[in-house]
Amino acid sequence: MQEGARKLLAACSQREQALEASKSLRTCNARILALLSQLQRMRRAQILQRVGRRSDGWRGPSEDIVPCTGKVALSDLRIPLMWKDSEYFKNKGELHRCAVFCLLQCGRELYDTDLMMVDRTLTDICFEDTIIFSEVGPEFQLRVELYSCVVGDFSLGPLGTRRVSCLGGSVGCSSGKKIRAAFELAAVCGSLPSGGAVRPAPPPFCPDLSILGPKYDLLAHTTLTIEDVQEGFKTHDLSLSAAENSPFWLPLYGNMCCRLVAQPLCMIQPAISGQLKVKLGENLNCSESVYGILRGQGLLCYQNREGLESEDKPVLVVPIKKDTVVCVVERDAVNPRSVYISTQCEGQDLAYTLTTQEPEDARRWTEALRQHVFNMSMLA
Repeated sequence: MQEGARKLLAACSQREQALEASKSLRTCNARILALLSQLQRMRRAQILQRVGRRSDGWRGPSEDIVPCTGKVALSDLRIPLMWKDSEYFKNKGELHRCAVFCLLQCGRELYDTDLMMVDRTLTDICFEDTIIFSEVGPEFQLRVELYSCVVGDFSLGPLGTRRVSCLGGSVGCSSGKKIRAAFELAAVCGSLPSGGAVRPAPPPFCPDLSILGPKYDLLAHTTLTIEDVQEGFKTHDLSLSAAENSPFWLPLYGNMCCRLVAQPLCMIQPAISGQLKVKLGENLNCSESVYGILRGQGLLCYQNREGLESEDKPVLVVPIKKDTVVCVVERDAVNPRSVYISTQCEGQDLAYTLTTQEPEDARRWTEALRQHVFNMSMLA
């Protein structure tokens, strides 16, 4: 993809094409760096995990609890501009026009917005894109970068390429294609056949693609975390990366507005489900058989599985919060089949006892409930 973007940039004959090709090249380079950084972190984690196992020995399942992942979405991105009165109201001075876009990176995922043309007729840079990141942990860092490029301050491809194109169109279709193919082959190989000797190709046919075409520069950036997640819009400070005398400069207020939402998978996907006997209190002789499903902020108990599939209201909801206590009832230490839950609901202390059919089911429910409590603590 990187090489393809380079070749496309070299072949562009229109400014709009060159701006899009340069944006694709910038995005591709950033995505490569993001993947390399992610690979390095994975290797470091594997090394630390092997060292930890050798030094600490066997680790219990409770030590391996990690928070669940989720989805993070950013939308309605607005960046206000602060033009001078003489530029905006009186429409004086040279029309300063820039092409801008945003790169948004969270972990190994990286996305780019649409390209926007900005001049003094706009008071805000508005990106209508909705960017969704999947498999994001609660400690995510979403970096937003704003790039800018002056429109019209770059060349469109090498002079030799334009001459070859004109030559192909002036001597006829078939002959022009043959001549143009011969020139392109010489440019790629870096040599022209002449008596078996190899000599360098003329400079016009081997352009330096790193300086060819438009160049985007970082104008401003910021980093968003889970603390920035809210139901509505929120203003975030931007860190400026360019001075006012930079050619790609735009008069930013120094902040941006956006809507940032997060959806943990544990809130929408069931963690575990199955047949249970539930008792409110400590008397195990009076329990009710239900079909339970652990999802969201509670253990939903239905009369049977058909009630769950028909979307009936649950007969009982056991609240699962960050301060909920989950433990195994030690009445049968060899084959425990009961799980004890202590929680609060509207200021009242509640205790529930779950009884499973098999000891293995009790172990699975205990691990799932403890994982869910840990997930709730990370969301608070």
